[in-house]
Amino acid sequence: MSREQILAAIPHRPPMLLLDEVVEWEEMRIVCQKTFHAKEWFFQGHYPKFPIVPGVLLCEAAMQAGAVLLSKFEKSDGVPVAGRLNDVKFKRMIQPGDTILIETVFDERMGDAFFLSSKVSCNGKLAVTLSFAVTATKREGTQGVDE
Repeated sequence: MSREQILAAIPHRPPMLLLDEVVEWEEMRIVCQKTFHAKEWFFQGHYPKFPIVPGVLLCEAAMQAGAVLLSKFEKSDGVPVAGRLNDVKFKRMIQPGDTILIETVFDERMGDAFFLSSKVSCNGKLAVTLSFAVTATKREGTQGVDE
């Protein structure tokens, strides 16, 4: 799946789009890829002499992969938003030039909540694990944001 197809599947846009491509896509599992370049906006201040990708952005990348996965079987006018993060474990730092693989798996659905889990790896080594919940929220109250 190309970047254009990702853009069609989820509402995220640069500079907050944290997926470059979908590498694998099964019914209940997706694997996405992202390469972090030295010119990324957040490296200016996190940390200037030792730049690392903020952990929260690695979690966001995993949740975006989940949103792409859910887009296949959950058609909605809503925007996918995080409901909760659980069991987040940071195991290694990601730096400029690193390419991550994000494997996100659909675990279950309870009402309007979708529960997923992710593993983020770099060079075959685990960097982050997390589980999270996503719901679709109506676009009301966001006037002016995209205008």
